[in-house]
Amino acid sequence: MLSESENYSHRIEDLHNLIKNLLADVPAEGLNWRPFAEDEEHSTNSLAGMAVHVAGAEHFWFGEVIAGQAPTRDRESEFKSSATSPEFLNKILDQTLAETKAVLSTLSVSDLDQVREARGKSIPVRWAILHVIDHTSMHLGHMQITYQLWSHGKARPSPLWYDRLPKESI
Repeated sequence: MLSESENYSHRIEDLHNLIKNLLADVPAEGLNWRPFAEDEEHSTNSLAGMAVHVAGAEHFWFGEVIAGQAPTRDRESEFKSSATSPEFLNKILDQTLAETKAVLSTLSVSDLDQVREARGKSIPVRWAILHVIDHTSMHLGHMQITYQLWSHGKARPSPLWYDRLPKESI
């Protein structure tokens, strides 16, 4: 049976894999395409921008908030990111996942019960972890819709939830 932290780690890794699967074989034009032109009142994000944002937010919560690392995140630049290939984005996601797994591997049950400070607010550690899962899932949905718009209605197949369960939990 997986521990609570191992379950969180598996879920986040699964979300990363779904994003990487979605981006596989998308050319730079598709990675950087925005459904609507940016103007002063409206803005949509590219697949590349959303992938970098997912990684940036995950780093913020795990690296900066939970692990207490010095702030390095530049949220505004995340959405302006562009990519030449899916491999470029995979590298960013893989580096972030490695950091997340490293932080999760150090957390005891009592650590999960603790509170951290973020932007002047007290945040329970479990809430921060679940927020990353929630946030990543939401943006995965945005990315799936953006992909469908870019590909004129085609969808990338995605494995069903029961095919993604960790073997240790069955």
